[in-house]
Amino acid sequence: MKITMIGTGYVGLVTGTCFAEFGHHVTCVDKLSGKIERLLRGEIPIYEPGLEELVAKNTREGRLGFTTNLGEAVAGAEAVFIAVGTPSSRRGDGYADLTYIYDASKEIAPFLKDYTVIVDKSTVPVGTARQVARIIKEVNPEADFDVASNPEFLREGAAIADFMRPDRVVIGVESDRAESLLRTVYQPLYLQETPIVKTTIETAELTKYAANAFLATKISFINEMALLCDAIGADVVALAKGIGMDGRIGAKFLHPGPGYGGSCFPKDTMALMRIAQENGESLRVVEAAIEANGAQKAKMVKKIRDMLGGSEAGKTIAVLGLTFKPETDDMRDSPSITIIPALLEKGAVIRAHDPQGVEEARRLLPDSIVYTENSYEACTGADAVIVMTEWNQYRALDLERLGSLMKQKIFIDLRNVYQPELIKKKGFTYTGVGRS
Repeated sequence: MKITMIGTGYVGLVTGTCFAEFGHHVTCVDKLSGKIERLLRGEIPIYEPGLEELVAKNTREGRLGFTTNLGEAVAGAEAVFIAVGTPSSRRGDGYADLTYIYDASKEIAPFLKDYTVIVDKSTVPVGTARQVARIIKEVNPEADFDVASNPEFLREGAAIADFMRPDRVVIGVESDRAESLLRTVYQPLYLQETPIVKTTIETAELTKYAANAFLATKISFINEMALLCDAIGADVVALAKGIGMDGRIGAKFLHPGPGYGGSCFPKDTMALMRIAQENGESLRVVEAAIEANGAQKAKMVKKIRDMLGGSEAGKTIAVLGLTFKPETDDMRDSPSITIIPALLEKGAVIRAHDPQGVEEARRLLPDSIVYTENSYEACTGADAVIVMTEWNQYRALDLERLGSLMKQKIFIDLRNVYQPELIKKKGFTYTGVGRS
């Protein structure tokens, strides 16, 4: 099948590459000529484990191509996936900015000849597919097409595995032709007996928001339990195990930390709240999750300050990990973006390390941060070390070496990577999240 992918960002590039791995012929289109040139040279603009090798393989075997020529890419395509960005509005009101979606709809419309399914792969508010259909019809009244919704459920750092072995595939369609075509697209998953959930378009659009909001709520819940554990001297790790073994609850996303971030949870929870308000409803649980997440980051600043004796002024702090989670270079809404500036503002000196996020961090964080080649260099002369992101290489630090390099042996574990007893035996003053 010939597939066109509009957008070569995280979702578009991973999805297009995996479709090519399925055996389809995929052309990925982007307006940014520099990005396309890099992809044609085999350079991947994002960090995602395994993606570079998969792009190289499918490009070499002729199933995956990259271009800026939209007309050539769309002509003859049986399915055109729109996978462009839907960031929060620049107005700061929480609404999703659909400019790129609507622009893509206008631009592909003139090139539609034979029957084509236009698929919203981006995360979009309910009603977007209807607007896409209206725009295409206005630009090209003769076009023979259907619009469908096919939300993505990819975790950064595990996106390829998520795509190739998904829990489910959700397709929102209104015609048998569109359903048949999308089932053909995902036919390679048949042997794995992957459930394909057919819904209305509106239900599919809402499903992604609902899934992310539920997971964000779960994180906010365990973070609030961690604060309570700190207050009463309980252990949130044991608590999470005690409730997570209940099959109705499950252990996933019950890991306390400095708050959720990334490209999805912050913007999607806000957008879902706005969708509800526009329709005369309030989502009080989602609103509470958003509020709790913001408060969690502020609480972490206080935790760090308390560990430094009530003031970070003049103290050198080593920060290990800057991205919102390991195995990605994504800094969007990472807790580090909130926590580090707050510490710098009160006079702290920050030395930081991250395996993949430094380039983005230089763009998003204050210039005064000193970036180091490794974690031990970051800790040299530090009064405290903070584990901000749980990269694997921070899970087995040489604590003897670490302690010998630091000015003060203060260990602030915002991801609960280490057992408190182990750290204390090495002479450190330790705090985690919910592990008083």
